[in-house]
Amino acid sequence: MTKTLEYDYAVRDRTGGLVKGRLRADSPATVATKLTSMGYAPVSIRAANSGMRKELRIPGFGNKVGLKDLAVMSRQFATMINSGLSLLRALTILEEQTECKPLARVLSQVRSEVEGGRALSVALGAHPTVFPPLMVNMCRAGEVGGFLDQSLLQVAANYEAEVKLRGKVKSAMTYPVVVAVMAVLGVGAMLLFIVPTFAQMFASLGGTLPAPTRVLMILSTLLKNSILYVVVGLVALGLLWRKFKRHPKVRDVVDPMKLRMPVFGPLFQKIALSRFTRNLGTMIHSGVPILQALDIVADTSGNVVVGRAVRDVQESVRRGESLSRPLEEHAVFPAMVVQMLSVGEDTGALDEMLHKISEFYDQEVEATTEALTSLIEPIMIAVMGTVIGGMIIALYMPIFKVFDLIQ
Repeated sequence: MTKTLEYDYAVRDRTGGLVKGRLRADSPATVATKLTSMGYAPVSIRAANSGMRKELRIPGFGNKVGLKDLAVMSRQFATMINSGLSLLRALTILEEQTECKPLARVLSQVRSEVEGGRALSVALGAHPTVFPPLMVNMCRAGEVGGFLDQSLLQVAANYEAEVKLRGKVKSAMTYPVVVAVMAVLGVGAMLLFIVPTFAQMFASLGGTLPAPTRVLMILSTLLKNSILYVVVGLVALGLLWRKFKRHPKVRDVVDPMKLRMPVFGPLFQKIALSRFTRNLGTMIHSGVPILQALDIVADTSGNVVVGRAVRDVQESVRRGESLSRPLEEHAVFPAMVVQMLSVGEDTGALDEMLHKISEFYDQEVEATTEALTSLIEPIMIAVMGTVIGGMIIALYMPIFKVFDLIQ
C-alpha cells in the first residue's frame, strides 16, 4: 500500500498571484498533477515538516553525489519529461524527492538557471563536479534532437551499468583487503606487545639466541621506536595519494603499471575496455557527434593507455579515416574489439556493436573477479598463516633450548 504524505506547495493562479497550501498525496508528482488539473502552475512542492521526521547528518558523510544518485535522477527525470511535465516542474519535483542532499542543492540552482532562460545542458554544465561531461553532452544532443527523455534514459542505463561494474570489482577486492589489513595489524600487535615480553625473558636466560629470533627482536625494537613515524608516514602517504592520484604525471606512471600486473592486469584492461565501449556507444546512440564523443570518452575510460589510443582514433576520424584502424597499433585493444568495431562501421551499426562489446567485457569482468576471489582466498590465508606461524616459531625456538641456556 502506497504511503501518503503531506506536501506544502506554492502555485501561480490564472491571474499570476502566488497561492500556498498543503495537500496529502503519495508523491510530489501526484501533487503536481492535482494542482495542474485545478488550473494552477506549480512553483514549488515540498514535503511538510514533521516533528517525528528529523534529518540525521554525520559530518564528512553524504557530501558527494555518486553515479547511483545520477542514475536514479536521470531515470526519474526521463519519466517526467516523457509524461509531459515541463522542465521547471520536473526539476522542482526532483529537487524535493531526491535523497541526496548535495544533489538537491545543485538541482535547485539548475532550476533557477533554467527558469532564467538558460538551456538545461548549459545549466548542468555549470556544475562539472556533479554532472559529468557525458551526461551534459547527451542532454545537449537530446535538446537539439527533441528526444531529451531518451537521452536521459540512456544516461541512466549507462550509469546503472557502471555502478554494477564497480560493485562487482569492490566485492571481489573486499576479502583480500580485509585479510591483508588484519594480517598487518596482527603482525604489528605481536611485534609491539608480545615480542618485547619474550625479549625480557630471553635476556634473563643469557646465551645466544637463534638467528630468526634475533631478527624478530630487531624488527620489534625498530617498530617500537618508530611507530609514531610509521603512522604519520602512512597517513601522509594516504593524503598525498588522494590528492595527486588523478594528476597526469602520476597516472602516466601508475596506469601502465596496472595493465602489466601479473594477476590484476587483465582485470583492469577489461574494466577500461568495458567503460570505453559503453560510454562511446551510449553517446553515439544519443546523437552526440563522433569527434565530440571521442574527446569525452578519452577522459572517462579510467586509464591513460586507453585514453591515448582514443586520442589517436580521434585524429584518424578527423582526417576522414576509419575508427578501427588506429586501434590495431595499440596492444591494449584485443583483435576481437578491433574487428567488431570494423564490422560496426561497415554495417552502420557502430553503437550496437559497441554495446555488445561492453556487455561481453562486463561478463568477463564478473567471471574474472569470481576467479580472482577463488584464487586469492587460499593464497591470503596461506600467507597470513606463514607469517604469523613463522613469528610464533621464532619466539619459541629459544624455549626449545631453555635447558642449555640455563646451564
